[in-house]
Amino acid sequence: MLDTPPQFLPARRFTDVDAQTPSLADLEARYESLRSRLVDSEDASVWLDVFREWDDLRRTFDTWGNLVELRFQQNTGDAAAKAHLDLLNALRPKVTGLNNVVKALFLASSQRDALEREIGSYAFALWQADISSYTPVIEADSVEESKRCDDYVALLAQASFDFRGERLNLSGIGKFDEHPDRDVRREAAQAKWAFYAANRADLDRIYDDLVGLRHGMAVKLGFENFVGLAYRRLSRTDYGPSDVARYRDEIVREVVPLAQRIVERQARELGLDRIALWDEHIFSRADAPKPPQRFDGMMDAARKAFDGVSDRVGEFGTLMIDGGFLDLQNRAGKAGGGFCTSFPTYGLPFIFANFNGTTHDVNVLVHEMGHAFQNYSSRETPVLDYLWPTYEACEVHSMSMEFFTWPQLERFFNGDATRYRQQHLQTSLLFLPYGAAVDHFQHLVYEHPDATPAQRHQFWKDVEERYLPWRRYGGIDHLERGGFWQHQRHIYQMPFYYIDYTLAMCCALQFWVKSLDDYDGALADYTALCARGGEAPFQALVRSAGLRSPFDSGALRGVVERARRVLDLD
Repeated sequence: MLDTPPQFLPARRFTDVDAQTPSLADLEARYESLRSRLVDSEDASVWLDVFREWDDLRRTFDTWGNLVELRFQQNTGDAAAKAHLDLLNALRPKVTGLNNVVKALFLASSQRDALEREIGSYAFALWQADISSYTPVIEADSVEESKRCDDYVALLAQASFDFRGERLNLSGIGKFDEHPDRDVRREAAQAKWAFYAANRADLDRIYDDLVGLRHGMAVKLGFENFVGLAYRRLSRTDYGPSDVARYRDEIVREVVPLAQRIVERQARELGLDRIALWDEHIFSRADAPKPPQRFDGMMDAARKAFDGVSDRVGEFGTLMIDGGFLDLQNRAGKAGGGFCTSFPTYGLPFIFANFNGTTHDVNVLVHEMGHAFQNYSSRETPVLDYLWPTYEACEVHSMSMEFFTWPQLERFFNGDATRYRQQHLQTSLLFLPYGAAVDHFQHLVYEHPDATPAQRHQFWKDVEERYLPWRRYGGIDHLERGGFWQHQRHIYQMPFYYIDYTLAMCCALQFWVKSLDDYDGALADYTALCARGGEAPFQALVRSAGLRSPFDSGALRGVVERARRVLDLD
């Protein structure tokens, strides 16, 4: 196997990170040089030299592209950042095409056996999925798809609420989800969803455009509909739609009954006959656990918590905090949500989030730190394709980190840590049916690409009845008419990604069970998994860590039984 790690550019702080804007002419010339050297040689050593140069070229482009996307997310109103994003959106399909030419040559090489021994056979499986999911015939459609996604991000970033004496965006108004006064929670929910109702037509139009574009691209590439293309885009090489459908059915059998009991107890705790949407984040009449409200207090707690997990995690957390590789504070014009990105030429990740003073701040920080720790742990892989795993495996690292920090939660919540752990476990279990609903909804949408917006809203109502039978919207018209899904960014921006969170949660809950019995052993398995990056497909990775694949019959049963005992719901 290749054993020479990449040479990283020096950067002690995020302000040291930079990337030169590429030109299409230069990129085309460099790719043509790579192509001509491959077709002119049957010497495996020449092919490996070309691979190394190609790998460096891709790392450089990805660093620039990730930096461009991050800067736009940090300030969606910045005209210069938007112009660079437009350039990236125009270049990315062309670069994808150029990369696919090189991938096709490697796949067809007479030296393939020798190359697979050095690079690893899994890279070739990934490349096969890549070249089947993109050709230049869909280039213009790909550009338009990116533009529509950007339209969605920009529309949501415009949301502004004058509420209780504050001017808030969508992330900001989210802090009232945990307000102890039920009337305040209801008013905040009504204000939030009034924004979506006012923009329902635009949200429907953007999604209608996306569905049409994606279906059209799938047909051009020889797929019946976008479902098959989406699975290829996500590099799902070891499972397919039938496996996911079977897994969703297992969630209905194993998890929905327990979730129903959690919600019923939640209602009793709150003195209600039934909970409404604005009660879903409240699990007792006592105030919700609150993390430190000052940012420096949160960072101090984070340092101590990561130090407590392990020396390696602590050293990495210090690097991220001291280096400024975090953008966590909510502000006007900043895109919502949270994510982790990376700069491969520097070997460093970056975490983006929007703190709002609720337990969500701890959730998102620890979650994204799991992504970042994995990326940093596998940064020296000489194969860029293995830097990140596929998405569902990525989420194992992030969701498992949430559970590995359980013993450190007093750093954030003091005497409320035990209550937070109970809440975290309950919300993790309740998430599984919701994630399955999002996935089932998308299958219905793309299996019926000619459906009207009204029919899509009915699809959502149908899946809610199957997976979330307890949900009540308390008369909020936009939601009663099936509009809840429009706030889920993944549905617009990353189709079919969302089931990955539930697959990962199944694995993370297994790590949780193992950590209760043998914390050090479970953490060692987790750390080793992070270091493997994406060198194998999802099921092989999780099994290498001693976990059961979510597609194995009964994979959820053991964690559900343990959770039922811990929550005293026997």
